[in-house]
Amino acid sequence: MALDPYQVLGVPRTASEAEIKKAYRARAKALHPDLHPNDAAKAEEFKRASAAFDILGDKEKRAKFDRGEIDGEGNPRGFPGGEEGYRWDSRGGSPFGAQGDPFEDILGGMFGGGRRRGPGPMKGRDVRYRVEISFEDAVNGARRRMTMADGSALEVNIPAGITSGQSLRLKSQGQPSPSGGPPGDALLEVEVQPSTIWTRDGNHLRMALPVDLKTAIVGGSVDVRTPSGTVSLKIPAGSNTGGQLRLKGKGVQVSPPGDLYVRLEIVLSDPKDEGLRRWAEGR
Repeated sequence: MALDPYQVLGVPRTASEAEIKKAYRARAKALHPDLHPNDAAKAEEFKRASAAFDILGDKEKRAKFDRGEIDGEGNPRGFPGGEEGYRWDSRGGSPFGAQGDPFEDILGGMFGGGRRRGPGPMKGRDVRYRVEISFEDAVNGARRRMTMADGSALEVNIPAGITSGQSLRLKSQGQPSPSGGPPGDALLEVEVQPSTIWTRDGNHLRMALPVDLKTAIVGGSVDVRTPSGTVSLKIPAGSNTGGQLRLKGKGVQVSPPGDLYVRLEIVLSDPKDEGLRRWAEGR
């Protein structure tokens, strides 16, 4: 008998989308295979939680379950052995997919599902996961090793420019088909960790840069940290707080790359400097 996804996540049937998402994240974090290596029971619980969120985290599937059209595993009721197959498509496609990879990157945030039609074995059910990535990885793109619910590890391509709420699709990494068809896919919902240095503005980045008074008056060069490394920035003589300088191509590494805008903030390197006090007092 298929499990009740509400019971798996421990939420009432009246739970809001936010409550369901919060419950899933708590379960997934507590049961993740990285925290319980070689623990088959915890891995199975993790898979159940992901499967439950696959139903309740999708408005259309949740409505079908609530109406009794599908069971807790996504199978249509009244068709023994059948399975609700979904084709997950990006909105407008993705420029980041790499040929030869065992998966395809899909940028679309929320996905719409449609029932698979036609003869032949049904595709296995897709499974959702949630992963956190650094701000730098979202800006530059990266390749990271991630552990799946069954304990297997995959090298995952993180495309530059991805944002929180968007998803990556790993082909054939979902549930096996009960009827001999291809396995489902794994959908990785991405959450980008915020940065204490940079903020994102489309494909551009913005940051504040403290500059000492002497450099602001006579000019000079200062080191600026960017997501791809430290660079030298020339400060024009006579700069003031609020002035903005641009580091071309140091923003999000898409094509063409964005820029990094640096807002100057003039500070006193030594507020108690007596020479500076005498100059300010005109002595």
